[in-house]
Amino acid sequence: MTSSELNQEIRRKKSFLCVGLDSDPLKIPAHLNREPYPVFEFNKAIIDATHDLAIAYKPNLAFYEAMGTEGMKQLEMTVDHIRSVDPNLFIIADAKRGDIGNTAEQYARAFFIHYDFDAITLSPYMGRDSVEPFLQFPGKWAILLALTSNPGASDFQMQRFSDGEPLYEKVLRESSAWGTDDNLMYVVGATRPEYLKRIRKIIPDHFLLVPGVGAQGGSLDMVIDNGRSAHGGLLINNSRGIIFAGKEKDFAEKARAAAEEMVASMSR
Repeated sequence: MTSSELNQEIRRKKSFLCVGLDSDPLKIPAHLNREPYPVFEFNKAIIDATHDLAIAYKPNLAFYEAMGTEGMKQLEMTVDHIRSVDPNLFIIADAKRGDIGNTAEQYARAFFIHYDFDAITLSPYMGRDSVEPFLQFPGKWAILLALTSNPGASDFQMQRFSDGEPLYEKVLRESSAWGTDDNLMYVVGATRPEYLKRIRKIIPDHFLLVPGVGAQGGSLDMVIDNGRSAHGGLLINNSRGIIFAGKEKDFAEKARAAAEEMVASMSR
């Protein structure tokens, strides 16, 4: 999927919504545990209730890997279901991988070919050769961590070089030359919206994946006002605030209501 195709979906749906499938089996409604694949049934219900509102879905790999082979099977089932519902939905593997080139090649094959994700989140810490293997797959995306929403981001990402440039800006400037705005995207946390205008000056056309709206307290209005590109260029993630909006049998209806409220705010 190209950036223009993604932006076309944003305009069509009047939405920047990315639904994070951080599907913790300890938090899903208890009645689903009677099912053979409870996490998949949970995901399926969320997807069926929200797919007309969402641009993207972002399964967090940790919640599936923690369940071993059964978890990864349910992850595959989830990706297959998203594809069957709407092939234009963008699917992100929130895996935060980062390793040397030959290992990166195998990660790229695993997530782009075997699991059929459209994109994967990556740590850029090991440099260009750890990212380039992910840029060799037409229509697939590398999403680099730039300025994250967690408190520990200031430990390294905000540290300045001798010329005054912070590390996260160095990452943006250097890495943006490795690919294009059709295969490179960046994670910028919603809890740091004051930096979005500066980031947009550095990468005016690249997509930004923005976590931190919802349970982490990021401002949706500030993200849109400061982070939107001329064409759209935003995927705004909400995980817990949508998927765990309800805890009973009507959890999918509650998830839809939360998604509708968020999308209504986006289309103001």
